[in-house]
Amino acid sequence: MAWAVEHLSGTVRELHERSAALLAGTSEMGRVARVLQPVDQAVVLGSTQALTSVDQDACASAGVDIVRRRSGGGAVLVDATTLLWVDLVVPAGDPLWSPDVGRAAWWVGEAWSEALFRSGIAGTEVWKGPLVRNRWSSLVCFGGLGAGEVVSAAGQKVVGISQRRTRNGALFQCGCLLEWAPQPLLGLLALTPDERSAGLATLGEAALGAGVERAEALEAALASVLP
Repeated sequence: MAWAVEHLSGTVRELHERSAALLAGTSEMGRVARVLQPVDQAVVLGSTQALTSVDQDACASAGVDIVRRRSGGGAVLVDATTLLWVDLVVPAGDPLWSPDVGRAAWWVGEAWSEALFRSGIAGTEVWKGPLVRNRWSSLVCFGGLGAGEVVSAAGQKVVGISQRRTRNGALFQCGCLLEWAPQPLLGLLALTPDERSAGLATLGEAALGAGVERAEALEAALASVLP
């Protein structure tokens, strides 16, 4: 089954709304891969994450929007420089659809792992174990680890994946880190100075960027390896 590959530009808020709308389609919907290019910055919260976890005044001062996605997980600071954002949609009944939420994203991670390999990053693995939770995982997306996500040879998270499922299909929202520095996100969260220092000490080694210079190659490689 062929993929419809689309490139969209807009605010983070607009792009999230457009991807969520794909799941409102009919049973005739097909596979869609959207490469999303934001024109602004936003702290994107998981579907159940409290708004009080964000320092709204700090976001307003920095000109950073606050957006809530409809898929789960912790917060992500989304911009066009540090994150390659790709949304994948498969209809219910598609061979890639799985009723097992834990296994549903394995193929997504495998595609990203192959794309990373073709772009010069070897040794990545797809996490197929249980959720890895810690002090920071419910607050910061790249602080934890879920099924289907991609880690480096050293166990650092490179690709984060969240999913939303309806009777029409599944939306996999993927963020491949190009650069990783937890300071900008932590500076926009409602934390005490001590909490922020602890986050910097812990999260700095939790994730790994693939390199801004690889963005175009990664995008092309992913499109070529989608099953």
